[in-house]
Amino acid sequence: MPSGENPRVRGLPRPLSGGPIKFGPYWLDARLAVGGTAEVYVGRPIDPTATPRKLVVKRLLPQFAADPEGRTMFEREAALHAAVRHENVVQVYAYGVDGGEPWLAMELVDGCDLFRLLRRLSGDARTLGPAISAYLARELLRGLESAHSARDPSGQPMGIIHRDVTPSNVYLSADGRVKLGDFGIARSSSRATLRTTGSAALKGKFAYLSPEQVAGEVFDQRADLFSTAVVLTEMLLGHPLFAGSGQLAVLLAIRDCRIDSLREARASLPSGLFEVLERSLARDPANRFQTAAALSEALAPFAAEAATARGELAALVRWVQTAPSVEQINAVRESAAQLRSSLVSRPDTASASDRTTGEYTAIPSYVVTAGGERVGPWAFARLVEAIATGQIGRGDMVDYMGRGLAQLESIDHLARFLPALTATTNRLGGVGSPEFVDAVSIPSLVAVLLRAVESEATGVLFAEGPTESRALPKIAAGGQSERGRKELYVVGGKLNHVASNNASELLGEYLVRRSVISREELDFALAVLPRYSGRMGDTLISLGLVSSLDIFRAIRDQGKDRLVDLFRWQSGELTFYAGQTAKHVEFPLDLDIPPLIFAGLEAALGEVQLDTWRPRLDSLIGPPHGAPPKLRGAAWPPLVRRLLGVADRPKPLREVLAGMAQGGAATASEALRAVDVMLIAKVLVWR
Repeated sequence: MPSGENPRVRGLPRPLSGGPIKFGPYWLDARLAVGGTAEVYVGRPIDPTATPRKLVVKRLLPQFAADPEGRTMFEREAALHAAVRHENVVQVYAYGVDGGEPWLAMELVDGCDLFRLLRRLSGDARTLGPAISAYLARELLRGLESAHSARDPSGQPMGIIHRDVTPSNVYLSADGRVKLGDFGIARSSSRATLRTTGSAALKGKFAYLSPEQVAGEVFDQRADLFSTAVVLTEMLLGHPLFAGSGQLAVLLAIRDCRIDSLREARASLPSGLFEVLERSLARDPANRFQTAAALSEALAPFAAEAATARGELAALVRWVQTAPSVEQINAVRESAAQLRSSLVSRPDTASASDRTTGEYTAIPSYVVTAGGERVGPWAFARLVEAIATGQIGRGDMVDYMGRGLAQLESIDHLARFLPALTATTNRLGGVGSPEFVDAVSIPSLVAVLLRAVESEATGVLFAEGPTESRALPKIAAGGQSERGRKELYVVGGKLNHVASNNASELLGEYLVRRSVISREELDFALAVLPRYSGRMGDTLISLGLVSSLDIFRAIRDQGKDRLVDLFRWQSGELTFYAGQTAKHVEFPLDLDIPPLIFAGLEAALGEVQLDTWRPRLDSLIGPPHGAPPKLRGAAWPPLVRRLLGVADRPKPLREVLAGMAQGGAATASEALRAVDVMLIAKVLVWR
């Protein structure tokens, strides 16, 4: 179901105009909600002796009922939900198919969801308070513990991960009970087809996802515990924990675990509660509470007594139920929108901002280069592309949308797209000599990247050279093709940002190449780009063309691919300047470099040929003498960690490869690629 809908809760069901509908073994009396894949009804059994007399019937929409994948997901929801029997979990009564349409019958919770309660409290500038919040979180954790520990009919753990623990999925009954619902996107790790990996589709409300989910990493049941801590923090603060100027900013705040608002409220919390929350919200799952029971136990000292808490929650639910209905609120909003529309439609009453928007998108810009050449007219999107790819830069004059010529760097709307002043020695101007200079080659590229990882360096690696593989832009007819340029910024030994002058590597083009959006959709986004300050990601999200999580992943993958592409360069020069940082980076990548090295080598070299290694198969390989190199503890991929475990002492290469191959863990080519990188890094040496 889509975000914000509460199909399990009796709110304001809409009676069906034609009267009750007979569907399967039920009468459908009123519709509660229609979501992206299903519609939800209040129903009752046709059999007058059956109980309960009122329940919820979820019915798959016809277009999904005919789709095998849609039916499989619906059946999975039914199986996982039915496997969890607990008083803190919405109960599933039955599952079936009627006329080819799958249905699911579930408990009807007479009350409201936590989202609605928090919204009502916020409107009155109130919060639940620590005691009730901790009690509610513990009840939620009881439901999660039952889900996490569920077993299949053969007694095997199912490894259920709810993946969507949000206020909208926490249901509060009129007698103060707390129930977890909506297993629609839950996963079970007990079947290979349901493995929860970083590539699995994540459809939950993004503000409650764990950092590992946002970053596309492998995650497990501890992700649910992180989400629970986020919900608890929101109850305590009265507002969401992770905030930002847009959806991408929120996802970045989650990835980096920025809990500043919780830290600011520390003094108002009972002693010790902040420490429990801080641990629960750790970036590394290994540093969190490892089970729902452990987190619940840690919250016990702060929770209200059960009878008191249930009584207070029951009173709050009744208070919420007296609030204006959604239909009433929407009617008021619709009337207001119609009034605004009627005013704006009359030219004499149109606001200044409306007129400015029309002018802003229509007036083109012109550029006068430092060499005196006039270029244009250019639309805003073309102007941004030219700046981002280095076709125009500092010192060039721009007549920006009819405002008169001014230096590019003095125009706020455009200056933020300028690359930092760290491109070449002559651009650096007085910041000192480069720390590393070498010709572009795979060994030199690997060496400088590993050097940055080992020293946890902050700086910029500038690469310049001919790139015949892709056409580069020209500033005007008859102009010279630009040389390929990339700027790789590292902060603390991690990849922070990658700038490129290749127009095909801009986000919009990147998404088209990956078939995330169509060419027509990109053209539409480019046409309205000025309305979103030139931010392509925000534009696509606002237009509903791509989800915020997909944009987040695409920007991260775009940074990876820009670095990987550098491994394909045949010539050029590498220069590293220590201490240099990029300005105005709105999306810090924060990527570990070692896995990117492997991806680059694979892209450039393909599979390793075993024949080239045959002369060394009986040579000993192992750790160097003395203290282990610092790079041994770097964020290597699992393949390397396995290699370091196998080659923990000097062994013939043949024996190392055999150890790597056990259990099908690695092919000879994969193992030799890992060996090659470890030799370059001097983590392993020939003995």
